[in-house]
Amino acid sequence: MIKNYLKIALRNLFKHKAFSFINVAGITIGLSCFLLLSLYVKDELSYDRFHVNADRIYRLSRTFLSKDGTESLRLGHAAPPFAPLLKQDFPEVEEVVRLLDVSSNVRYGEKSFNEDDVFAAEANLFKVFTFQLQQGNPANALVNPFSILFSRPMAEKYFGKEDPMGKIVRLDNQLDYTITGVFEPLPSQSHFHPNFLISFSTLNDDRVYGAEGLRTNWGNNSFSTFLLLPAGYNPQKLVKAFPAFQNKHIDPRASTYSRLDLMKLTDIHLHSHMDSEIEANGDIQYVYLFSAIALFILLIACINYMNLATAKSATRAKEVGMRKVIGAVRHQLIRQFLSESMLLVTISLIFALVTVTLCLPLLNQFTQKQLTFTALLDPVFVSVLIAITLFTGLIAGSYPAFFMTSFQPLSVFRGKVSSALKNGKLRQILVVTQFSIAVVLIVSTTVVYNQMRYVQNYNLGYSKDQVVLLQAGSDSSTNYESIKQRLKSGSNIIEVGRSSRIPSGRLLDSWEAYVMKGDSMAPSDINIKSLSVDEDFIPAYQIRMAAGRNFSREFPTDRTNAFVLNETAVKLLGWKNPQEAIGARFGYGEIRGQIIGVTKDYHFESLHQKVAPIVMFCQPDRLGWMSVHISGGNVKQALAHIETVWKQQYPEVPFSYEFLDQRFGNLYAREQTQQMLFGIFAGIAILISCMGLLGLSMFMAELRTKEIGVRKVLGASVSSLVIMLSNDFLKLVTIAILIASPVAWWAMNNWLQEFAYHTSIHIGVFLFAALISVGIALLTISFQSVKAALMNPVKSLKSE
Repeated sequence: MIKNYLKIALRNLFKHKAFSFINVAGITIGLSCFLLLSLYVKDELSYDRFHVNADRIYRLSRTFLSKDGTESLRLGHAAPPFAPLLKQDFPEVEEVVRLLDVSSNVRYGEKSFNEDDVFAAEANLFKVFTFQLQQGNPANALVNPFSILFSRPMAEKYFGKEDPMGKIVRLDNQLDYTITGVFEPLPSQSHFHPNFLISFSTLNDDRVYGAEGLRTNWGNNSFSTFLLLPAGYNPQKLVKAFPAFQNKHIDPRASTYSRLDLMKLTDIHLHSHMDSEIEANGDIQYVYLFSAIALFILLIACINYMNLATAKSATRAKEVGMRKVIGAVRHQLIRQFLSESMLLVTISLIFALVTVTLCLPLLNQFTQKQLTFTALLDPVFVSVLIAITLFTGLIAGSYPAFFMTSFQPLSVFRGKVSSALKNGKLRQILVVTQFSIAVVLIVSTTVVYNQMRYVQNYNLGYSKDQVVLLQAGSDSSTNYESIKQRLKSGSNIIEVGRSSRIPSGRLLDSWEAYVMKGDSMAPSDINIKSLSVDEDFIPAYQIRMAAGRNFSREFPTDRTNAFVLNETAVKLLGWKNPQEAIGARFGYGEIRGQIIGVTKDYHFESLHQKVAPIVMFCQPDRLGWMSVHISGGNVKQALAHIETVWKQQYPEVPFSYEFLDQRFGNLYAREQTQQMLFGIFAGIAILISCMGLLGLSMFMAELRTKEIGVRKVLGASVSSLVIMLSNDFLKLVTIAILIASPVAWWAMNNWLQEFAYHTSIHIGVFLFAALISVGIALLTISFQSVKAALMNPVKSLKSE
């Protein structure tokens, strides 16, 4: 029986080649998109789950609160004293491990590279996290000071085929470390990826950090701190005890300005969006979004099949009638039609797997992932794939099967079925659904594109173009003036400034601010971010002054007790205008002095954040960044000059640089990827929908062949016939636009709220989406309509 079903199904597929091609192509595209996006979603959901203790590891985070209780700074890191005290006060905590990013220059012999993923890690790291050591003993590899472990790729990079164990490498051209192990790099599905691990005990050395700082420094919240809790333990028990814990160890009011929390390791990648993270994380909203797009694309493909199958049922109505007359029962006919849809979906799946293989490199390029086809061979994924194939086949074939098997033989032979098919209500609803999804995607793509243009053209309040960023050497404070003069001797160098942080980064430093109240200084309720700069930072970035002056070398006291605020800080502190603040007494942390200048507001961080209140002051020992503003005349010559000066000053350190505008571009990389993917899937949705329209217009033209012939004999023009045949479909597309527009506006308006500064959604966006949808639909329909209208009426009237 099954063999007979398949034989009939194959005959029908080959008999109606055009419709079969449209169906196979549509479902192939739908399944391909579904599989590609499923690989992406699967990858996102698998982060950090490879650790044996993944379900028991929690990260400690610290949030600072303003005096009114609002959050002012949310950190995925904590101060160093927390870890040992947590282990001491809470016996239920099995292990606490700290990591500190100590990115360094690593040198072995003549090989020297600036490395970003160097972490100091405690000796119990391997009791908490799962690392695979190729060489070395996990029990003692990180015990002794000045021990270092290399990842396998890094060991090959520095030593080739040599055995690295026991060899000596130098970090930052200052201290020597002994290699005590080699580990396999963590999978890409990890929220951090160390390339080097140095022993945490090394930090006790005063040349590195200092034991006293590790024990008492509550202000340096740079340490990633992880807790291993017992199986089944409720972490909220610890969280409830944290306020008293802070008050006990920091000061009695610590819980009023600082809050500790725990987050499960496996939740970090998709659910953590702190102001500081080890690496950039993903977002669960994107998982939901791409899952929805995958299902919508597959749904559109299924709708195509349902539409074309029900539309084509007029030609098979007599077949159904005859089968019923000679004794076929309904469930046999249902199985026959479902077998056809299952066969078509199976053929489409084979093509889809080939398409996925070809498209994976492009998806990896867009998402910066390392997805592989082998992920499809995972037993769970194979089970899901089989289930989706069956589900797609059943969804695509169920309605046509039940619809066509409901035909009554008498109605079929009287021709009532054919006339009823001309006005298929469900078919119209399905077409509207298809184009509604497509219009939502077109609007989304347009809004994201407009926002990206808005971001790129937004006036940040300073010059970000042609600014070269350098991480200054540790001795840059003493030799800076001579370095600066040598840099500025180049004809293409405009200015050189230094700062503790650079635009495009986050402002994570803040102390308590003090303003005059009556005759004394009183603490302010305003949380003001700090930025250490030199006298040339403001000129280098061409930041405009609103009042007062910049720091100057002509006034030695500027380096000890002078402050420059931005307009936002001045306004929040209560001054009516910038000029009022000039000369006012001001305090920040332990520094007391006066305000000498107020800058115009500038966007130090991305446009996701509002302009923060900022105070700038001179602290030469904290200026780790150089910003070199170059002219656009000859960039290569300017870079060559900078490199020459750098190598003269730091011959042991490789020259590396960044352009500020590139860093700003990276801030919106996720949105740009989203724009690209929206555009691709909007195009795919339109393509599949138009394939369905093409099939339906072919069917409707075929169904109305005699009507067209009669109208032509009576004098109807080709244009009037094209309008007649196109009119019904264009009405459906118009209804889809009306339904989709408010949905798209709601979704994208919510998306824009993620930006503190964003464009608005104009009516032109919806007009553009409508024009695209109607234009493409009209082209699709008109092709078949013109063909039908040009047919010889004699042939039309002879057709059956």
